[in-house]
Parts: sequence; C-alpha cells; structure tokens
Amino acid sequence: MSAPTTKKPTVTEREARQVAEAAREQNWRKPSFAKELFLGRFRLDLIHPHPLPADEDVRRGEEFLAELREFCETKIDSALIEREARIPDEVIAGLKEIGALGMKIDPKYGGLGLTQVYYNKALALVGSANPAVGALLSAHQSIGVPQPLKIFGTQEQKDAFLPRCARTDISAFLLTEPDVGSDPARLATTAVRDGDDYVLDGVKLWTTNGVVADLLVVMARVPKSDDGKDGKGGITAFVVEADSPGITVENRNAFMGLRGIENGVTRFHQVRVPAANRIGPEGSGLKIALTTLNTGRLSLPAMCVGAGKWCLKIAREWSGVREQWGKPVALHEAVGSKISFIAATTFALEAVVDLSSQMADEDRNDIRIEAALAKLYGSEMGCLMADELVQIRGGRGFETAESLKARGERAVPAEQILRDLRINRIFEGSTEIMHLLIAREAVDAHLSVAGDLIDPDKSLQDKAKAGANAGVFYAKWLPKLVAGPGQLPTSYGDFKHGVDLSPHLRYVERHARKLARSTFYAMSRWQGRMETKQGFLGRIVDIGAELFAMSAACVRAELLRSQGDHGREAYQLADAFCRQARIRVDELFTRLWSNTDDLDRKVVKGVLGGSYEWLEQGVVDPSGEGPWIADAAPGPSQRDNVRRPFKQ
Repeated sequence: MSAPTTKKPTVTEREARQVAEAAREQNWRKPSFAKELFLGRFRLDLIHPHPLPADEDVRRGEEFLAELREFCETKIDSALIEREARIPDEVIAGLKEIGALGMKIDPKYGGLGLTQVYYNKALALVGSANPAVGALLSAHQSIGVPQPLKIFGTQEQKDAFLPRCARTDISAFLLTEPDVGSDPARLATTAVRDGDDYVLDGVKLWTTNGVVADLLVVMARVPKSDDGKDGKGGITAFVVEADSPGITVENRNAFMGLRGIENGVTRFHQVRVPAANRIGPEGSGLKIALTTLNTGRLSLPAMCVGAGKWCLKIAREWSGVREQWGKPVALHEAVGSKISFIAATTFALEAVVDLSSQMADEDRNDIRIEAALAKLYGSEMGCLMADELVQIRGGRGFETAESLKARGERAVPAEQILRDLRINRIFEGSTEIMHLLIAREAVDAHLSVAGDLIDPDKSLQDKAKAGANAGVFYAKWLPKLVAGPGQLPTSYGDFKHGVDLSPHLRYVERHARKLARSTFYAMSRWQGRMETKQGFLGRIVDIGAELFAMSAACVRAELLRSQGDHGREAYQLADAFCRQARIRVDELFTRLWSNTDDLDRKVVKGVLGGSYEWLEQGVVDPSGEGPWIADAAPGPSQRDNVRRPFKQ
C-alpha cells in the first residue's frame, strides 16, 4: 500500500469544469417542465392538472404528521436548544421511537416509507419547532446514508445499513474540506486500496451530524492504479462506521444560527474501510452525490415553507395588535406590503415544493432543475421573509426571545429565525453555485448541438460538423420563439374563476420565449466566454425561477379551487404573488443588458491589486490571528476526539 500523499491536487479551471461536467447526468430520459421553460416552451401539460398522491400515501402521511406534531409541541423545547446549543438526548431518542429517522426508508427495512411530499411536510413541521432538529433529520435522510444507498447501494448494503438508519443510527455526509468547497476536482482526502479494504486519509469540514453520527458517507479520491488492473480511481463514495479506529472529530463548530446543529471537523488517519462498503464503482462518487441531491435539495425549501408559514402567523398576530397613529400597523401601507409579500411568497413557495415533490414521487418527470430551482428560490425568499418579519416587529424583532420573556412580553424568536435561515443560501450548494449549476442544465440543449463550436480543443472538422448540426436545430427552434399562446387573449381560460389568473400564465409563456431568445443572443455574442458571464447567467436563472414559481402558484390555486379547499383565497394569493413576481422579472430582464458587470470586474481587480487600500483606513480589525484556511495535511490527529454519539 502506498503512503498517503500530502500534496494537494492542483487543477486548472478547465480541468475543474471537466470534473464537474463528468459528474453530471448527461441524458434527459424523461420530460422536464423547467428545462422546457428555459428553452422557451411553456409545457403547462407537464404540471396541470396538478399531480396528486395516492389515498394510502395520504393516510399514512397524515397519521405520521399528527404524531409528529404532538411530539414537536410537547417534547421539543426550542428555547432550551437555542440556549444550550445542543439537542437533548431525550429528543433524539423520542424521534427514533416514532420512526422519524426512517421517514423515507422502505418499511421492509423498518422505515415509514413516506412519500417525498409527506417527508417534506414533516421537515417543514419539525423545522418550525426548531430548525436545528430539522437540519439533523434532513442531513440524515436527504444526503446521508439512506438516500445514496436507496439509489445506488447493493442489496447487501441495504440489508446491512438501512434498518440501522431507520431506527437507531444517525448518518452524515462528508464532502467539503478545509480548502475544497464547490470545486470537488481539488478533493484531497484519499482512499488507497489495500487488499479487501480501502485506507482513508484526510480532513473533512462542516460535517453536519458528524459530531454525533454513527454512519458516514465519505467522498474520497482513489488513486488510479499504475498497472491498470485495479479500479479506474477517481472520487468515490464509501459508507464508513463513525467509530472506526483513526477517525477523530477534532472540533464541534459553532455558527450564527442553528445553534443546536452537530457540525464538526473530522480527520481520517489510516482508517480501514471494507471494499464492500464502497457505494457504486470507483470514480462515481460525484455522480452519486449529484443524483442524491436531485430530490435531497427539496428538504431545505420545505423547511423554508415552514418558516414562511410561521413568519406569516407572527406578522398577522403582531400587526393586528400593535397600533401606531390610530390604527393597527398592518393597515399602514408600508407594513401591509410586507405582510402581503410574506403571505403570497409562502403560498408560492409551498406550491413549488409540493409540485416538485409530487413529481419526484411519480418519477415521470426529470426534476433535477425543478429541485435546484426550489432550493435556490426557497433559500433566497425564506431569508427575505424572515428579514421582513424582523422589520415588522421593529425593535422587538431585533431583541431575543429570552430578553422579551424576561421583561414580560411574548418570547417571539424573530431574530433567531433570521439567523437560522441564513445558512440555507450556502448549504447544499450556495446561491452562486446553484446559479451556475442550473444555468449549465438550462443551456444543455444548446451545448449538445453547438458545444464543439466554442470548444478550443476541437478540430476544424468537429467544428464544421457541430455547425451543421446547430444550423438544423436552430432553423427549427428559433421560429417557434416568435409567437405562442401567450399572445392570444383567450389562452388558459380555465384559470379564470372570479380572480383571473390566465394573464399571468400568458405572461409566463411569452417571457419563457423571451428568456430563450435572450439566452441564444448571449451565446451568439459571447460564445466560449459565456461561462464567465456569471452575472448574466444568474439573472437568467432567477427569471426562470420566478416563472416556475408563477406557474406552480397558478396550478396550485386551481387545484385548491377544484377541491373546494380555500379556492377563492388561493386564487387571490396566486394573483398577488404573480403580480409581485412580474415586477421582479421585468427588472431582471432589464438588468440582463443594463448592469455594472464590466465596471464591477474593474473594481474587483483594483481591490485585489491594492488600489483602494486607502479606503480601509480609519478602522481596527477585531479578527484574531491564524491562517485563513486551516492546515488539512493528512496524519494522526493532535486533538481530543469530541465525537458525542447520542445515548441509546
């Protein structure tokens, strides 16, 4: 067995992109509403009528939600968790007892077998009780051991690990490293084959659940064998027992929010892992991670839905009681507009999550873009809603719940929800990375037919062939972007019931075509430099997110109307949301071509070059000493193990 390397992988930007591209799911075997939307095709038929869960799924889901609600109301003391920065062992024991660790695991392995729809409803509920508890359950099931094994595990692995995950064992997902975030090409943790084992060396950072986990999913780089007889090497996924010799949890990290989260730094030194614990073949780790996240990403926006519902409840109750200038503050337009935003956005976000979740359950659509859009949109809008609640509450919004209680007022943790939600814009793909990921999927059709034209490594013959293929594709595609149902005043007339939502759907159809035309124009203009235009790509994705949310809101409103379940009010909320979203979309379209992107790049170069250091004068820096990035060289740990498994 060769010794672990201490040299960090050095890769160029192009090599890093190639690694990410190789991990992508290359083909589209099923239809995708969002993919079609970015191509200028408004396929309402893919989401309307709104898909519905089976009656038995509803029965089982509602029964568990009722049990979980009682547990949340009687067993979870959110103030205690916030104060002590730790989830009590008895809370975890209770969650295990009611089966919350196995919500998505098949009953034959001891799980509850809930659908994605009800799993997300459960996360929204428990996350409203305490976001750290929601994060623990989500990290365990959405990206931890159960989900990758469900999709890629062998039968032996499922038999060995899923029953444990369903009832007793907590799992964690370990990808990030001190010097590696969203650039997995530079992954430094190694797994060297040694007989029937692999030997792991390296350091993992921000290991949610890692401090208390019993089982870990670890991503490590397997060296390519010199003789070519062994595996092909590459980034590979393993199930690892958390108490294996050589594993040290070196630190329990603390954050501005989610104070009960068990997140740490984990070091591996000569950790032996049976080859039988490898998930999938060597080199498939990133593909497994991305495929797992196709539905796993829905957990964060689900908890943002729960946060939105709570923000709406507090805003309603508070702004009806608090009076200024002779009337409740809710009746002042400046505050009322914020309440309207929270109500309309919560409705739309729930529509996005429920629609995406139901499509995931039916497995008839490819939802990789929908799930990514839900994560992006939910995390951004969740933060905005929490910020608006703090503003509505005024000084009381900035004051802690403990302080409010101490002076005799209702202990409303508004500032806490703002702190807790902030991480969602970073967790499981930051907003900036999500923009790039979604943009890559959105332009996939273009790159499939014309990618070789802008690839500097392709030969003239390849470019000529690509040019011919592109000519055929665009000759058929571009004319369809000129006109469509969105220009006909009678289109989507079945969405008119008192409130008329059909103009909003016509708006979506027209602007989907406009979005596709804008993308094509940008590709024609920038060609190979398109991937560097991250500001432009981010706005393209944000437009698509708004159009998707508008579509989901209208479809959900019609579903509720058809079921006689608050249909009139749902139509009003959908109308309000769509009107608000249209203002944002119009602004984003303007900013596609009227922005400060070029000037910003010049300023950034000046900042990095020291041209503006004079601007930093007049302050002191309270930061402590130490390196910007901690040393992650492999080797034995020099620190105490702070791993703290929950007491059984």
